[in-house]
Amino acid sequence: MGALTEMLSYGFMQRALIAAVLVGLTAPAVGIYLVQRRLTLIGDGIGHVALTGVAVGFLTGTAPVFTALICSVLGAMAVELIRSRGRASADIALAVMFYGGIAGGVVLMSVAGKGGSTNLNAFLFGAITTTTPSDLYVFAALSVVVLTVAIGLAPRLFAVSNDEEFARASGLNVTGLNLMLAALTAATVVISMRIVGLLLISALMIMPNAVAQAVANSFRRTMVLAVLAGVVLSLGGTTVSYYLGTPSGGTIVLLAIAAFLLAVAFAAVRARLHRRHSHGNQEHRHEHGPGCGHQAIPHQDHVDYVHDGHRHAVHGAHYDDH
Repeated sequence: MGALTEMLSYGFMQRALIAAVLVGLTAPAVGIYLVQRRLTLIGDGIGHVALTGVAVGFLTGTAPVFTALICSVLGAMAVELIRSRGRASADIALAVMFYGGIAGGVVLMSVAGKGGSTNLNAFLFGAITTTTPSDLYVFAALSVVVLTVAIGLAPRLFAVSNDEEFARASGLNVTGLNLMLAALTAATVVISMRIVGLLLISALMIMPNAVAQAVANSFRRTMVLAVLAGVVLSLGGTTVSYYLGTPSGGTIVLLAIAAFLLAVAFAAVRARLHRRHSHGNQEHRHEHGPGCGHQAIPHQDHVDYVHDGHRHAVHGAHYDDH
């Protein structure tokens, strides 16, 4: 308890933990849509572009957070516009943008006289001591905007991420929603660069969602569990990095990978136990559904059927007891 009190007595750790909460909330909330669209590595590319923005900030004497945000948003929107065209040369154009972003950042940092490994590594891999009070205010404001849009427009963003053609046929502004998601991803990269680092932020967007998908069975539950996992992993990794003296970004990502492996193992054990239960239950030789003879009760995003004193929910080829 004394060690925890000592850690919280330092101002830089207080700011780091607050920033970790903001990152843990926003990264999975945006990352879930990237997972749906199979764009899991897009955060890495935008992080490369953001590095150029950081370098521009140092070179011009402007706050790196603001210049990184501008470059990230512009880069993310350009990526989306290139991707939406679907041309064969799109991958090459994206590669040029991503690698050009990190190369430009390294060169401009050197020209600005800030090319030392300490400054560069702080942005590439995260550093808990670099979060300033002004950064925290910006991160908090960006987090509010990102979470408001990501949660408030969840049905529309999910529709576009799941099936663009159907969303377009339904009258949704697919291009506008995709550009908005690109901007949200860019803002999340900027929020996360002090804690996780520009090269590792994609992991925190994806891994909490991978953990949630291993144990959840609906989009809503996956988002809730992913955000919860993101906060726990961010706080846990930042705390562990303080005591071990390791980089915060790498520590958070390794902790996230460990959590994912545990979630996969848990899901495998649960599936095996459920199969045993289903094989021993002869009452489920028929298929539940409308007209099956059992009472149907709406439950969140699915329907439960009352059977033998239990509520059974259809999930693929098996049933869950509620």
